[in-house]
Amino acid sequence: MPAQQRKLIFCTAGVLSFACALGTAAAIGTQLWVRGTILCTTGALLVNATGPELHKFIGEIQYGLFSGQRVRQCGLGGRPLQFSFFPDLLRTIPASIHVSVILFCTVLIIFALVGSGFFMFNAFGRPYETLHGPMGLYLWSFIACSCGCLIMILFSSEVKIHHLSEKIANFKEGSFIFKTHSEQFANSFWTILVCSLVHFLNALLIRLAGFDFPFSKPKDSGTISGTVDLMY
Repeated sequence: MPAQQRKLIFCTAGVLSFACALGTAAAIGTQLWVRGTILCTTGALLVNATGPELHKFIGEIQYGLFSGQRVRQCGLGGRPLQFSFFPDLLRTIPASIHVSVILFCTVLIIFALVGSGFFMFNAFGRPYETLHGPMGLYLWSFIACSCGCLIMILFSSEVKIHHLSEKIANFKEGSFIFKTHSEQFANSFWTILVCSLVHFLNALLIRLAGFDFPFSKPKDSGTISGTVDLMY
């Protein structure tokens, strides 16, 4: 592949990787990871609410990794309440999973920035053959993609398996019991999915630039050695 096309591919991958770092950082700071509605079952049972009357007992909830908001509906109008995970909910939620999600988000940002820098270095500099070169780009892209997948798996298990929304809704509630009525992942969660796909795409761009995947068996070692000598 001509050098100019290779530079263009590496620059494109570097920009995409940098955009992923910014997108992940923005996602961490928002409350748009989960949106849902919560039903005040105690109030609904007291008045035997059905049909349209049931909507008077359905509140809303949305939250991110650090804070959120819920609207408490128990038949007398909505009452918005703000909450934060640290330190209020640490004893209520699965703290180890939640902290792991935040940790992997931080790792994703770091390696997305590292990958972006090395993509630009490969485009305009003279990289070494190992971690600074294409093999390193495969490594940074793989780590970033893996972190994105782990974030989605861990957060999904926290929300769905450990019933995170119900635990938040029933925090410090003595008289009323709330159940999840509906629940869906919001924009920030899907941003992490997009970032994972972008890092996977970056690995394909490296292959498109003419560099074999790691651990693949070269067909002609002499030709590849000559190419490496010309590139580096």
